Amino acid sequence: MKKVRIIGVPEHFNLPWHMAIEEGAFEERGIDLEWTEVPEGTGKMCQMLQDNETDLAIILTEGLVKSITEGNPSKIVQEYISTPLQWGIHVGAKSEYQSIADLKGTKAAISRMGSGSHLMAFVNAQNEGWSTETLQFEIINNLQGAVTALTEGTADYFMWEHFTTKPLVDKVVFRRLGDCPTPWPCFVVAATQKFINEEESILRHILEVINNYTSEFKQIPSIGRSLANRYEQQLEDIQEWLRITQWSQKQLPEATLTKVQDTLRELNLIDKPISLSKILN
Repeated sequence: MKKVRIIGVPEHFNLPWHMAIEEGAFEERGIDLEWTEVPEGTGKMCQMLQDNETDLAIILTEGLVKSITEGNPSKIVQEYISTPLQWGIHVGAKSEYQSIADLKGTKAAISRMGSGSHLMAFVNAQNEGWSTETLQFEIINNLQGAVTALTEGTADYFMWEHFTTKPLVDKVVFRRLGDCPTPWPCFVVAATQKFINEEESILRHILEVINNYTSEFKQIPSIGRSLANRYEQQLEDIQEWLRITQWSQKQLPEATLTKVQDTLRELNLIDKPISLSKILN
């Protein structure tokens, strides 16, 4: 058995991986796929790829692209989710802020620098016509850190995936003021250059297995109920999420990657775009 390390966030997007692991689909190919949850998100996962603490990651497109332009020796081996991520914009339940416009000049809670919550704060600011140079951040590591920060007032708003945070909205811990969708497909499969160089056939087998699962995922009987139970979501929320989410079995289009880099450059989040061949496997 070939041991392969893979990381991802503890969110409903990744259920196909857990199903494939639990049903022995990778073992049938001689692969021991060891999954590790990373609740801190993309910034932490970029660091783990860079430090060779994992071989693969299911990771946010924009965060990985930024990290690769800064020297992370990893590549996108495939698009995973081909639809945008819906970033909910949240405040504490007792916050005085009533609209997204009210958040101008306030402090955003982010999991870490370079994370999706950090980068999307810039996208949201651009959408709202705010100066991105005046954005302020409070690093909170994970979702529980955001709950503490927004409740105690050390940060004013927090951007996180709409459906993951919905239970906190339902429990009146957060109030959601609106959504900010990513302007591109949200998740990709990333691999370290070392793994790509040394395990090309293993990588191909892993992608074949997960693509078989994702291509049929929505047709699984009662999949909505399974997701709702496993991720403690309301069934109607999961059904809405399934309706707007598409899995991909192809590489990220070059035009999409160009748009990601151009946007990051425009927001002064990267110095300059690099060649697509340095990002796509």
